[in-house]
Amino acid sequence: MKMNSILETGAADCHPASVPDYTPVAELRKLQLQRLQAVVTRAWQQVKPFRARMDELGLKPEEIRSLDDIVRLPFTVKCDLRDNYPFGLFASPMKDVVRLHASSGTTGKPIVVAYTREDVDVWTSVLVRALAGCGLHRGDIIQVAYGYGLFTGGLGAHYGAEGLGAAVVPTSGGHADRQIMLMKDFGVTAMCCTPTYFLHLIDRAAELGVNMKDLPLRAGVFGAEPWTESIRQHIEAQSSIEAFDIYGLSEIIGPGVGCECRRHQGLHIFEDHFYPEIVDSETGEPLPDGMEGELVLTTLSKQAMPMIRYRTRDITTILPGQCECGRTLRRIDRIGRRSDDMLIIRGVNVFPSQVETALLQIEGTLPHYQILLTREQGLDQMEVQVEITPQMFNDKIGAMQGLHKSLQDALDRVLGIRVRVALVEANTIARSEGKAKRVIDRRTS
Repeated sequence: MKMNSILETGAADCHPASVPDYTPVAELRKLQLQRLQAVVTRAWQQVKPFRARMDELGLKPEEIRSLDDIVRLPFTVKCDLRDNYPFGLFASPMKDVVRLHASSGTTGKPIVVAYTREDVDVWTSVLVRALAGCGLHRGDIIQVAYGYGLFTGGLGAHYGAEGLGAAVVPTSGGHADRQIMLMKDFGVTAMCCTPTYFLHLIDRAAELGVNMKDLPLRAGVFGAEPWTESIRQHIEAQSSIEAFDIYGLSEIIGPGVGCECRRHQGLHIFEDHFYPEIVDSETGEPLPDGMEGELVLTTLSKQAMPMIRYRTRDITTILPGQCECGRTLRRIDRIGRRSDDMLIIRGVNVFPSQVETALLQIEGTLPHYQILLTREQGLDQMEVQVEITPQMFNDKIGAMQGLHKSLQDALDRVLGIRVRVALVEANTIARSEGKAKRVIDRRTS
């Protein structure tokens, strides 16, 4: 069976030789080694920081003779992208770059990622495979409610859906009433968005008198934030769709690094392009399949900006054995937490250090704050409680309102997402003798 047959029928559980998902393991490992050797050589030749790190180890590209040798290579971490902002990790000249995306960084500077035309084609192809694995095909109408723009979610899903041959409704995020109207009027059959946003759409649809179960919607491809099995069960019960978990991160390529198939036995990593490892988050030592640790990914075919052993900070497991669907690709377990302090709020990465950076820009506040996370109508909410000086607290209402607006504007600017601000008296927030407890998470699964 050829690839176009899969796109038309969604019969993604058959075993066509032309689909990489079913490549015999020995052939897949051979391809991975060839691509690993090529990408290490490319990075060594073109990316000065990577070559310097290799030189420190006394390691040359030709010494990578097997996949087991990948553990000899240095890690890449998020601060490497920040320290080399904006283009210091590029392996392609700007004349070959056709796309730039960015995600939030810890100091207000975005994390920049680049794509050549070939990189965009790879990105499209893995999204096609992901969506086909969810049972989608030509003739489906797919509404993409991830954010468009510098965020990779919207355009990544968009290109994949078009590559699949489906009709795309590019709504981006927000405007819940319009989202629901278009889902109903256009006969949308699949939705791509964050799971918490879809929960919000379910609740809002009920308020508008629209029963999700009456719509032709049959699949939801949800990512950009951790979510639980209980959330899946709630979504499926309230909407009668089949909910799929998709995984990706901007530093690697965007959405499409891995995705569930219809067996829901973990997320298949498209490891002909992204080589997965699990390491101990404290020591960096590799861990065997079946043990929980930090996911490390190496891009095997990325040209513009190869990532070698990138530490994702996502905690998961490489599941042993093969999925019942027959794919030979390895699978990871659902990701529910991270090893660092990054928060994901409505699909946007937020660091407590960013909050601190914003607050310290404004006179009249004290260096004591707390982040309160809640979930209202299925949507994550974030409130920043800020202590202000006694003089400011006792000042006129107008001054308080002005301070509140200044803080709100600073947080909007640094975080790139709207959060609530609450001004509180000095000494209201509990002190700690050890590390300050900056985040109170009252969200429930």
